[in-house]
Amino acid sequence: MPSTPTNTPTAATYATIPISSDATYTTIPISATDVILRSTQNLSVSISRRRPWPEFLATTASLNFPKSLSAATLRFRINASYFSVNYAIIVTACAAASLIGSPIALIVFGFVFFLWLILHFFREDPLLLWGRHVSDWAVILGLVLITIAAFWITGPLNSLSIGISIGLLVSVIHGVLRNPEGLFLEENDAVSNGLIVSTPAVAPNPPV
Repeated sequence: MPSTPTNTPTAATYATIPISSDATYTTIPISATDVILRSTQNLSVSISRRRPWPEFLATTASLNFPKSLSAATLRFRINASYFSVNYAIIVTACAAASLIGSPIALIVFGFVFFLWLILHFFREDPLLLWGRHVSDWAVILGLVLITIAAFWITGPLNSLSIGISIGLLVSVIHGVLRNPEGLFLEENDAVSNGLIVSTPAVAPNPPV
C-alpha cells in the first residue's frame, strides 16, 4: 500500500496566495533604448504592486504593541514584505521633501535616483553601448561616480540623510505597530523571506 504523505507545519499561520513565476527576458543583446524601456516597465509593474493606502493606514484597532521582541521582529518582517512598495514610496517622499528648499538638488537627485532604478535595480537585460557589452560592475561604478558628483555639486547630504532617516523611522514604527493578522502574502514573497517553509512534494512509495 502506498504511504500517505504527511503535511509539514509551516512557520507562520497566516494565509498565502500562490502566484505564477515571473516572466524572464531573453539574453539576446538588445539596444540600450529597449533595455531602458523594459526597465521602465519593470518599475511600473513594481509600483503597481503597492498596497492600497487605506489598508496601509488601517484603523486604530489594527495598531498595537507586540508582546515580545521576537513577535515584533516577526511582525516587522511580515509587514516589510507585504508593504514593501509603500515603505519605499514613503522613504522616497521623505527624501524628496527634505530637498524642497533646494530645487536644483531635488531635480539632480531625482534624475540620479531614476538612473539607479532603471540601470541597476530593475534592469534584467545586458546593456550595450556602441556595440560593446557593459558589465554590471561597470554600470554600478558609473552610477556611484555620478552620485558622488551630484553630492559634490549640490551638497545636500545632511538634509537628504535626515529625510531618508525620517522615512525609515516611520516605516519601522508602522511595521512594528501594524498587526499583520488578516494580511495575505503572496506565496513566493513569504517563502523568500523565510516566513513559511517550502517543502518539496513527497512521492508515494512504490507498492510492495
